[in-house]
Amino acid sequence: MSLIRENKQRRERRKLRVRSKLAINKELPRISVHKSLKFIYGQVIDDNTGSTIASCSSLELKNVSGDKKNIAKAIGIELAKRSLSKGISSVRFDRGRFLFHGRVKAFAEGLIEGGLKI
Repeated sequence: MSLIRENKQRRERRKLRVRSKLAINKELPRISVHKSLKFIYGQVIDDNTGSTIASCSSLELKNVSGDKKNIAKAIGIELAKRSLSKGISSVRFDRGRFLFHGRVKAFAEGLIEGGLKI
């Protein structure tokens, strides 16, 4: 088996393992985070209907400056504002295949600072 295929399978297993632990409390919406080398994306998903309630990414906010952690925190604060305006105050945090440190942790801290309960 090729190394690329093994890495893809490993990432997929990690994502499913993290998401399976979130499946316990399905009445709360889920915040999914994705990061690429340049940008970070977050969205609030209602798993019962399978629809996206609110989303935000670093592509949208142009007035934020600083390093990637500061931008991730600003995206978390903005997503928290958007979800609070939709009436969502507590959520489940889905880090996906990413470790909870660095930009993902800054994103989560931004959500908490914005007023969401994780």
